[in-house]
Amino acid sequence: MSKAASSLAPPQVRVSEVFYSLQGESSRVGLPTVFIRLTGCPLRCTWCDTEYAFTGGEPRSISEIVEEVRKHGTRTVCVTGGEPLAQKNCLPLLTALCDTGFDVSLETSGALDIGGVDPRVSRVMDLKAPGSGESDKNLWANILHLRANDEVKIVIADRVDYEWARTTIAEHRLAARCPVLLSPVQGKLTPADLADWILADHLPVRFQLQLHKVLWGNMRGK
Repeated sequence: MSKAASSLAPPQVRVSEVFYSLQGESSRVGLPTVFIRLTGCPLRCTWCDTEYAFTGGEPRSISEIVEEVRKHGTRTVCVTGGEPLAQKNCLPLLTALCDTGFDVSLETSGALDIGGVDPRVSRVMDLKAPGSGESDKNLWANILHLRANDEVKIVIADRVDYEWARTTIAEHRLAARCPVLLSPVQGKLTPADLADWILADHLPVRFQLQLHKVLWGNMRGK
């Protein structure tokens, strides 16, 4: 294909999977949702449960993806990964979904700039605690972009992570910017322990479990 011809090709993203399920996290938990999982991620978190999305996938046009999402008959859509923002055409995909009338959320690591994301999208930004092994990748400038319709998620592996999260929430006044969610790492931290810590400190956060794992375990496409 010539360079001129390739420039006229419709924009594509590399997709690991598109599936219909219940949202397992965030303030939208329990809502029937179409998930678009994009391929690729620059991070390697110790507790990652979607390593299959690091590589592979299938190039698909944005228009094709929008049409597939439409067939599921639900308005709620989540673009996730991997790290969706690692693909430059994630931004036009998000805008196309919003333009079509979908209620769109983006799950992102917070390691890449969220400033260019369509303002109609709810950004669920995952700040990495030390237990992830990737806390040095947090792009702190992203906090200035957060709005009331966004959310910050912090995954907690142990007490050290919790103390880090408590300090970070206070220093950056995160709860004044948007909802903050704390989740325990499955198999590493007893959920009741995290709940007790939150209550003892009157921490202004929402405790959450991954609903999809409660229902189906760590099953791909759920």
